[in-house]
Amino acid sequence: MPHEPSHRPGAYQGDAGRQGLFVLNMHRNFTGVSATAAAVTRQQCQEFDLKLVGGPLPGCPEPISFSQALRLSRTPPPGKPFHIWHVRRNPEMRAGLYARDLLRLPVRLVFTSAAQRRHSLLPRWLISRMDAVIATTEEASAFVPHVHAVAPHGVDIERFHPAPVRSDAWAATGFPGTAGIATIGRIREEKGTDRFVEAMIAALPRLPGFTALVVGKATVEHKGFLARLRQQVADAGLADRILFPGEIAAPDLPGLIRGLSLLVALPRYEGYGVTPLEAMASSVPFVASDAGWFEAFSGGGAAGRVIPGGDPAAAADAIVDILSDPDQHQTMADAARARALERFSVDAEAEAINAVYETLWSKG
Repeated sequence: MPHEPSHRPGAYQGDAGRQGLFVLNMHRNFTGVSATAAAVTRQQCQEFDLKLVGGPLPGCPEPISFSQALRLSRTPPPGKPFHIWHVRRNPEMRAGLYARDLLRLPVRLVFTSAAQRRHSLLPRWLISRMDAVIATTEEASAFVPHVHAVAPHGVDIERFHPAPVRSDAWAATGFPGTAGIATIGRIREEKGTDRFVEAMIAALPRLPGFTALVVGKATVEHKGFLARLRQQVADAGLADRILFPGEIAAPDLPGLIRGLSLLVALPRYEGYGVTPLEAMASSVPFVASDAGWFEAFSGGGAAGRVIPGGDPAAAADAIVDILSDPDQHQTMADAARARALERFSVDAEAEAINAVYETLWSKG
């Protein structure tokens, strides 16, 4: 839906060539980075005459092209010394450096970093050239320079909300069974897709009526990995209960999550991890490995269980324990929604990011 510029005090009354904030989204796939960028961008549209550059994001303004962004950035916005380009990936950082350093346009570059490990050589150099860096956690801030703020990713609590009746929401997905469990993300070893499959093979015989979904895309180099997982499921006789529906379109994802009884995330490495937050906002508890920021999400086990090392057998036991006790499951579901509202709203993330912009602008 095209964005109507805000006319509240302090908002940018953008005209041709005079925009204040550009959000770059130069990735053809919808990833976790895309999801977090979309959530913040939807909030920022209430404050700025924002321009999205590159690919579309759900609920955000219609994107413009990179060449249009260059043209619109030729002169500073009214009352400001420069435009801000917010970037989150290597190609976007390169695009920003081209605009700022080669074309010498009045722009400054803000980068969000979630990685909790040392970046490789090229990203390290690119990040060193940013004007400001926002880290999603204190741990992530230790691996990047120029950190101006730590702003944990939040979740859009209006887009991700509980279903009036969970069983009806699951039925509406069209998947079989009376209830659902899912892992959501790229299908690859790093994301622990094999751990989920192993956990489901162990858990589903103890959970009548449940269907497990492996939601996500396998890129070309991981097609063999996916094929082995499918064969493992078939060999276990569970091909009708562990399904591989592929990628779910971003607009349809909230409806799917609302219908789940449990979200499972067992990655070997995760910089932050947003799918448990989306589940929490939907009153869906989670079981996760001790990667990412999942321990902080869990509230000491109130909203989810964290499994040391992401052990599939231990994960299976936790899954069965939660789903076999309706009272416990409901208590965790309620706690998950409450914790998302109180601690992980996207409003707080957007506010912290906007403060970084204001600091840059004030310094000129």
